[in-house]
Order: sequence, then structure tokens, then C-alpha cells
Amino acid sequence: SAPLGEMVIELLDRLQRTGELPPPKLQALQRVLQSKFCAAIREVYEQLYDTLDIVGGPEVRAQATAKATVAAFAASEGHAHPRVVELPKTEEGLGFNIMGGKEQNSPIYISRVIPGGVADRQGGLKRGDQLLSVNGVSVEGEHHEKAVELLKAAQGSVKLVVRYTPKVLEEMEARFEKIRSARRRQQHTSYSLLVPQKRGLKTEGSASHSTFKYSRNNK
Repeated sequence: SAPLGEMVIELLDRLQRTGELPPPKLQALQRVLQSKFCAAIREVYEQLYDTLDIVGGPEVRAQATAKATVAAFAASEGHAHPRVVELPKTEEGLGFNIMGGKEQNSPIYISRVIPGGVADRQGGLKRGDQLLSVNGVSVEGEHHEKAVELLKAAQGSVKLVVRYTPKVLEEMEARFEKIRSARRRQQHTSYSLLVPQKRGLKTEGSASHSTFKYSRNNK
């Protein structure tokens, strides 16, 4: 299929020739299509098509394109739009933490960008970014460990599709803090019991909070 840039030019040319849109609306459309927002969406689409050329047939491509179109319209309504961030994979690691996952009924998020690390120096990743895919493999609705495995398995570089939604991360962290506080209160009032309280459950975020920094095993 033709790259999106060519398709946009063809669309504008056709609309201009046929007069289907009045000039003011055509000019408004041109401004949108030339915006940074549209460039970001185009980058995500092209990454999507490159991946699906390898791993999917026409039906998979149609479904994925439909989802990407919904994301594009959501972005045009003021919601955060997806971005592609590519990071080099070195012995230093990737320089960020992730938290969340299906087992916690939450998306997977970038909870911290480590100061001075790879992600911080590259500058494309932000705390509050929701992780949508890793090297073309979706992690939406997946367990935390799936994202960890994909990040560890990446060779040379890792290409992430992310969407900035910091409020959801803040809500998720507040929920985890409530759970931790409730457990601390419970432990304090039951310290005399013979059987001690179990620690480190996934709901605390400990088992579902991973750091990608300075780990040679993560190459």
C-alpha cells in the first residue's frame, strides 16, 4: 500500500479538483494534515504497517488500522495520541521503570524515567506514558511479565509505542498506596497473631514494578 504521506497528498489533490469541500474547510483540513499531531499519527501508522507486512494478513491489518483510526480520532478530540519512541539497547539497560498489568486491572505504565539513563538522555519517553506495544507486539491488556519479557528479549534497539496519560498513572499509584496503607494497618493490629501477614503481593505493585537499568541480563 502507498505510504500515508502520498495518500494525504492524493486526497487533498482530489478534493481540490472535485470541489467536494468548500475552500475554507479545505484549508482547515490542510492545516490539520500538516500539523505535528498528524505527523505523529502517520509515524504510528507506518510502524504498524511495517510490522503487519511481516506478521499479519489483510484481516489483521484491517483490524489494526481500524483501531489506529479510532486512536487518531480520539487524539483529534483532545486525548493523548500515540507516539513511537526508539531506544538503543546497551549494557546500561533502558533507563526506565514500568508498573501495572492485567493482574492489577490496569494498563502498563512508565512509572519513572531514571535521571541520566538511556531513556532520559534520548528524551522521548515520559513518566505517565502508557506502554501500548514493544517492537510491534501489543501489551494492551497483557500481564506485567509479558512486557518485561519483550523488553528483555529486544536486541540492538527497542521500539515502543506509548501514549501520555499521566492522570491514569496517578490514580493507579493512589490506589496502590491505599492498598499498602490498609495492609500496614492490618499488620499493625494483628502483630500478635501466630501466623504473620504475607508480604509482597502483586497488588502492592512489588511484583509488577520492573526497572530496566544497568542490568547485563536485560541485554
